[in-house]
Amino acid sequence: MYQHILALAFAVKQINEDTKFLPNITLGFHIINGYYIAKMTYKATLNLLCTQHRFVPNFICDSQKKIITVIGGLVTEVSAIMANTVGIYKIPQLTYGSFSPAHGDRTAFPFLYQMIPNEDYQYRGVVQLLHHFGWTWVGLLAVDDDFGDRFLQVIIPLLTQNNICYAFILRTPKRTYVDEYLNFLLRHLDDYPVLMDRKVNACFVNGEPPSWHNLRMLLFYAPLFSLPPVGKVWIATSQWDFESLSVQRLWDIQNFHGAISFTVHSNQPLGFQNFIDTVKPSWTNNDGFIQNFWEQAFNCSLKISSVKSKTLCTGEENLENLPHTLFERNMIGHSYNVCNAVYAVAHALHAIHTSSSRHRRLLEGERLKFQIIQPWLFHHFLRSVIFNNSAGDTVKFDENRELIAGFDVTNWVTFPNNSFVRVKVGRLEPQAPPGKELALNDDQIVWHRSFNQVLPLSVCNDNCYPGYSRKKKEGEKFCCYDCAPCPEGMISNQKDMDFCMKCPEDQYPNKDNNQCIPQILSYLSYKEPLGIILTVLTIFFSVTTVLILGTFRKYQDTPIVKANNRTLTYILLVSLMYCFLCPLFFIGHPGKVTCLIRQMAFGIVFSLSLSTVLAKTITVVLAFMATKPGSGMRKWVGKRLTNSLVLSGSFIQVGICMVWLITSPPFPDKDMNSLKEEIIVECNEGSASMFYCVLGYMGFLAIVSFTVAFFARKLPDSFNEAKFITFSMLIFCSVWLSFVPTYLSTKGKYMVAVEIFSILCSGAGLLCSIFFPKCYIIILRPDLNNKDHLIRR
Repeated sequence: MYQHILALAFAVKQINEDTKFLPNITLGFHIINGYYIAKMTYKATLNLLCTQHRFVPNFICDSQKKIITVIGGLVTEVSAIMANTVGIYKIPQLTYGSFSPAHGDRTAFPFLYQMIPNEDYQYRGVVQLLHHFGWTWVGLLAVDDDFGDRFLQVIIPLLTQNNICYAFILRTPKRTYVDEYLNFLLRHLDDYPVLMDRKVNACFVNGEPPSWHNLRMLLFYAPLFSLPPVGKVWIATSQWDFESLSVQRLWDIQNFHGAISFTVHSNQPLGFQNFIDTVKPSWTNNDGFIQNFWEQAFNCSLKISSVKSKTLCTGEENLENLPHTLFERNMIGHSYNVCNAVYAVAHALHAIHTSSSRHRRLLEGERLKFQIIQPWLFHHFLRSVIFNNSAGDTVKFDENRELIAGFDVTNWVTFPNNSFVRVKVGRLEPQAPPGKELALNDDQIVWHRSFNQVLPLSVCNDNCYPGYSRKKKEGEKFCCYDCAPCPEGMISNQKDMDFCMKCPEDQYPNKDNNQCIPQILSYLSYKEPLGIILTVLTIFFSVTTVLILGTFRKYQDTPIVKANNRTLTYILLVSLMYCFLCPLFFIGHPGKVTCLIRQMAFGIVFSLSLSTVLAKTITVVLAFMATKPGSGMRKWVGKRLTNSLVLSGSFIQVGICMVWLITSPPFPDKDMNSLKEEIIVECNEGSASMFYCVLGYMGFLAIVSFTVAFFARKLPDSFNEAKFITFSMLIFCSVWLSFVPTYLSTKGKYMVAVEIFSILCSGAGLLCSIFFPKCYIIILRPDLNNKDHLIRR
């Protein structure tokens, strides 16, 4: 591109005009075109090393060119050819384009400097770009040569590691002579249909020339062979440029509207626009390129030509009128690199001059004779160069002799007159923290017109939305998959998840399996209706028991109260009152203390009640038997036997509870699995066997009481509570026998409610069966509460 030549001339001119920067030194340059062909590039490089006007490399036969460094080239192949040659002489080389050796070995070029960061950064940036837009099914385009092979060897594993697949690989012809090139290109038209894949809307192009020219020719010739046009998002590395060949000057570039590329960061040096305005065919006699450029750009001839279709150039044509594909007035990235390369050389020379002036004084005006500087010495100063250029950017090389800089993400907006605008839509900073290298402004991006300014999709199939996971298709790449709904109890909360996942322990999936919902804590609360009802019943029966106890205390000297052992009656009523209060330990949020107390308290007080009932029943039997003449049972009738029965029956249960507390005490627990939407806050009984031992012992006391009372039910009514006890024990046993299966078949707070209901029912059975008939007589039929009546009965 002619602008690179102008950038070189501009930088040299600026340096030479600054008399303070390199005093008494004038920089010069010599430009040779290699035509992007290997043997021409070798010849051009060797020509730089020859004596003036003679192609005799490595011999000093005449006045020799004073070469201190080489700048070039734009593409890897040219740079590598030059490096292989000038490196023999340890001449530093500054390449202003990307440098990616075909075999990946950079150590073979110890004197090569890159005015652009490592190309691998761009590859990683492209991967982040694809991830940013969700493009996982892309096309790859590379030139059919060693460097294209190297590109594919690097990019394909990188895409795979980042869950991106390539749908196709299109190899375009390498640069060669025109006749071979056109034949090769026409053969590649057979590959054109792969570009028609509608699922592939993003194509990554290796930017090494001649990729742009190849792709442009392919899209230009396609309609001539009745092939339909394509609308893609072309993504390219920094080598991509819209420079046109002379034959392409009038070709449409609308196919590339909305393309995205990583371009070399550039600014506009002061004075460059004014310098461009001075460029005319006659501006210098030493420019061997301007005549060719001027005639091709303006399609005219500077000399009288035999070709009648060409007009004569005036020499005053305006560069502003040229399409951007032929010439851009603003300094672009690679021209900016050429300019920085020249200044890097100048600063290295300045460093040599400063160092030498400090340590050496020469006789001839005390100045350094630059013609005797050895290239290896210049290399030593060049690699440590650091300066700020006139545009305000810092120029510095890293340890690998690569420029420390970033890339601009450029969106190419084209117009029908073959002009275009480079819109900066982001930035790639290789030095940024991992994952933060790429910054994009999506709102500024213009897409190809076929997408109607809607974000294009480039995926093998539609996304798997939350609630589904990806399922591999047999025989297909991993980017092509089916969508399977998440199994029961699992969710996916993002698109295209590889597998569904379980919710945290305290959460459960919603019905769409795309979100976890926190489980609510579930326990029998005082605030809910069931808890309120049970609390009211608990208080009611407790108060009722207290009232009955008060009634019996008031009428303690009446025959019906005295008839069946007042002490046992009081003990039974007090124990029943505590039985009715036990449910209060079961209602509310389970705590450590309540879990330890509630089953123990329930078991002990109920055992006390049942022991008292058993004592009352045996008292009735013994009293009847003692009334028979000559009976020896009279000695057993008395408080000693009843107290022993009550205490022994209760202490056995206390012993069972103590063993329970020592071996495996109850504790607060959370059951997160039994109910889907709730976390059951409960008391873990610690040892289920000990819990059933407590219930079993209560059942044993109840059965013994029932058996004794059953056989004593027909004794004379005057002394007999047996039939009431029999009925109460029948209720008690029925309640607790039905409790076990019901308790085991319920969960959470309803399990607690079943136990509370059983406590209340069994306690109410005892209270009502034994004491309500007596209360009836005491309160409503006091006439029956006399000794004569009881004896008569």
